[in-house]
Parts: sequence; C-alpha cells; structure tokens
Amino acid sequence: MQTVETLNEGLKRAYTLTITAKDIDAKVDVELKRLAPQMKMPGFRPGKVPANLIRKMHGPALTQDAVNAAIQEGVQTLVAEKQLRPAMQPSVELEDGYDIGKDAVVKVEMEVLPQVPAPAIDGIKLERLTVPVADDAVTEQLQKFADQQKKWDDAADDYVAAMGDLVTVDFVGKTADGVAFEGGTGADMGVELGAGRLIPGFEDQLVGVKTGDDKVLNVTFPEEYQEKSLAGQPATFDITVKSVKTAGESKIDEDLAKSLGLESLEQLTGLLKGQIEQEHNGLTRTHMKRKLLDQLAEGHDFEVPPSMVEAEFNQIWSQLQHEATHEADPEAAMAEMEGERDDYRKIAERRVRLGLLLSEIGQANGVEVSNQEMQRLLAQAAQQYPAEQRQQFMQYIQQEPMAAAQLRAPLYEDKVVDFLFEKAEITDREATREELEAAIESEDGFASGTHTHDHDNHKPKKKAAAKKAKPASDEAVTEEAPASDAADEAKPAKKAAAKKKAAPVEAETAVTESSPVAAENAEGTEAADAPAKKPRAKKAPTKTEA
Repeated sequence: MQTVETLNEGLKRAYTLTITAKDIDAKVDVELKRLAPQMKMPGFRPGKVPANLIRKMHGPALTQDAVNAAIQEGVQTLVAEKQLRPAMQPSVELEDGYDIGKDAVVKVEMEVLPQVPAPAIDGIKLERLTVPVADDAVTEQLQKFADQQKKWDDAADDYVAAMGDLVTVDFVGKTADGVAFEGGTGADMGVELGAGRLIPGFEDQLVGVKTGDDKVLNVTFPEEYQEKSLAGQPATFDITVKSVKTAGESKIDEDLAKSLGLESLEQLTGLLKGQIEQEHNGLTRTHMKRKLLDQLAEGHDFEVPPSMVEAEFNQIWSQLQHEATHEADPEAAMAEMEGERDDYRKIAERRVRLGLLLSEIGQANGVEVSNQEMQRLLAQAAQQYPAEQRQQFMQYIQQEPMAAAQLRAPLYEDKVVDFLFEKAEITDREATREELEAAIESEDGFASGTHTHDHDNHKPKKKAAAKKAKPASDEAVTEEAPASDAADEAKPAKKAAAKKKAAPVEAETAVTESSPVAAENAEGTEAADAPAKKPRAKKAPTKTEA
C-alpha cells in the first residue's frame, strides 16, 4: 500500500491510499480457499468445486469484500503509523472508476485531536455551599402527602360548595357564538376548588353551587393556551353539578405512613429527610462543578476540531428546536434562537475544549471506567427497553465502539471531576436552598472564590415554556397538567430541581454525550478501529422497534 499525505493544515489531515490490485487479489485467493470446502455445485462432490468456477460465479462479490477489507486495514495502518488521533470518524471514499483488476485509490480525510497542553490543576480553589435539611421542609413534604391522601365525604344535597371542596360536574364548552368546540365536553370531572388546576375563573364560579345545579360559567382562555383557536378567546361552559364533597382532615400520623406502604411515620420522615439531603447534595455538586469548569476554561485556550464543535452545536441546536416547539409562540422562539446562533456555537466550542481538557487530565492521572462499572451502565441502559429488545441493545453496544464510548462518557467525566475535587482546596459555607439555586442560575454566580465570572450563564436566556393544557374531553378547561397521582407522589415525591437554561449546563463538556472520541482516546482506546468505509452509523434499537 502506498500512502501520500495531501493535506496537513492545522488539525486537518488528508491522505491518498493506493491499494494494489495484487494485494486485493491475494485477499480474494484467501477467501476462495476458505469458501471452497463449503461450496456445492451440480456435477461436483461437496468441497471439490474448482476455484476458477467459484471465482467466475462469485468473483465480483468476493472482490468487493476484499476491497472493503483492504481499505479498512489500510486506514488502521495509516492511523497507527502516523500516530493519528482522529477527532471524529474519518471520511473514507473510494475514488470513482475502480474496476476489478485495477489498483484501488482511496481518499481519507479527518480532523485530529489537538495536542492539549498539560492542564494546570494545582491551585484550584472552590467554595462548597452546603444546605442543611430544615425540619419545616420535611414537614412541608409530609403535609403534601397528607393532603393527597385525604378522604372526601359526601355533602348534604343542600350544602353550598366552598373553596377546598370537591365538585364533580358534567360540562359542555362553547365558543362565544354558542358552538360547542372540540374537546370541550366531559362527564364526571372532579374539580377541587382552589387547587388552581383549571383556567382562570372556572373554579371560582363553582363556589356556591349545590348538587343538581345547572350553571353557565363565563371564562376567557389564557393567551398561551395550547389550542390556538381558543387562546385568548371568551367561552362558556354549561355545567351540571353531579355531587359536592367536603375534605376530611389531613393527618400526619402512623396511618399516613402505612397508606404509603411504609412501617411507621418515623420511617417516612427519615426517607423524606434523606431524599431532600440528596437533592441538596446534587445542587451543591452542580454549583461546584460549574465553578471548576469555569476555572479550567479560563486557564486554557487551544484550537479544537471544527467537526467536534459542529457535532456539539448540532446537539444543542436540536435540543433548543425541540424546546421551541413547546413555547407559546414557536416561530418567535425560533427567530430569537437564530439571533443567538453564534452564542450557542461559542458554547459548543467551550464544551469541546473542556471535554478535551478533562480527557487529558483523566489520562494523565489514571482515571478510567472499569469493566464492572461499564457492565453496570450497560445493564441500567438496557432496562429502558422492553425485555425482548434488551439483548439486541446489548449486542449493539458491544459491536459499536462509538456507542459504547457515548454510554461510558458521562461516568468518565464524573470520575475526572471527582478527582479534581479531591485535588482542589475547598472551603465550606452554609447557605439556604434558595441561595444555592440562585447561585446556579445567577449570571454573576453566588459567593466569591477564585472566579466569579460564570461562563455558563452567558447562554442566551430562554423564556419559560408556556403551560400546556391537553384538549382531551376532561382536560379542555385545564390550564396545566393536574398534580401527580398520590401513588406516584408517595415514592416519596421530590421538590423540583433548579431550573435549567436552554442549553445543557451541568454536563457541559463534549466528553459527556455528543462527542465521546475524546474520552475514548483518553482511556487508551485505539482510534484506528474506525471502519474503512463511510457507512451511516447503525441505529440503536428503539423502544418501539422489534
């Protein structure tokens, strides 16, 4: 094989490989010898078919396989001999005009990983904001459970409904001109007065009704209502009251714990306290990690492969496009995104650079994901698929190095971050949960320290997604989705985590998700096992595919 370098500019490399017809024919001969004992043909005993007949019948297919194998070996040899570290899958293309019996000329193009300067990891100083679990936070969660488990008692027929009561109604929604609209009719819908789950004015106008009453409610749909034809429009609902119930007393006692499948109130309290503490620890880690990455980003600047930046940007952009579809005005949201495209590209570049830095740190300090840890990751990921598809998923990961690297990368990054936390000088300061969440969201960051300039928050801010209401028959009047079922809340339920910005902020390096090559190389995996051809990546089995 002859190799000629045609481009060496920055991180871009290009080569022309010439694989001789003699080498290709030699591979065909090897394959013929392997197949001959298995071949059957009329007039010949099994395994006695002459090689020239086999070549005549199957020659083109054998030659194509031989060319593919030779190209793959050629690319692997090129990467090994030139000591290349491809940033992404090399582009491999067989030149037009190849015929059997001719030399195969192959163009190979790639971007290589840069020589990352030895990261400066000494002298990192971080502040760890700790949030103790307050008793009132636990009590608040207990009260939520108690409220969800409360019983409803039938009221007398002449009882007048008040806030806090449960009114069951049949309803027919109509536009201002009296025409019933689609999805606006329902039966036996329970409405907890004062819960705020329905469009403004709906619950308020049920105060004072009695069982058997008929009433017309006058409302106006919110401007951000999901069904555009109703958004901001006046409407009426013809209501028939089926029943009125009053709430029983909400008690925080042993019976509450037992109704949730636990042995005692003490056990429930302990579970809730542990869960809240775990949430606080997660927020603390998020804040520390962002400050750590800020310091790394500020102290290192080097060229990164454009292909990796493009892949990272495409992932961020796809996420933003998905979020935009859930905005009150998707077109306006998309227009706003377009105006900030360059900002998001800079974010992508930062993520790639940080990913390479973390990979270099991990490699230099022996950080690795063990086989046992990888098997655990694989088992956890397989659980997302139906039982009959899990084996297919496991085989896919084992056969696709890039897919395996993508699965491994988040854990690898976390292990590198933990290593840096151990190296850093950390000071503790007690804070409230609100202060910690504000620190994560704040543009200037919260707390002093060695670096208060928060690069993550240079992300263009996104407006909050509009609250949605499903147009199903019993949800046409809802402003947002109802609260979770009490059974789900009893796991126990969590408070909402700190709000995230439009682009990913915590796992914000290219090592984590979209560009696993850096992590793969950092762990010593050979980049030379890239396929020689330029096929589309195989798809992982979906949850709906057999």
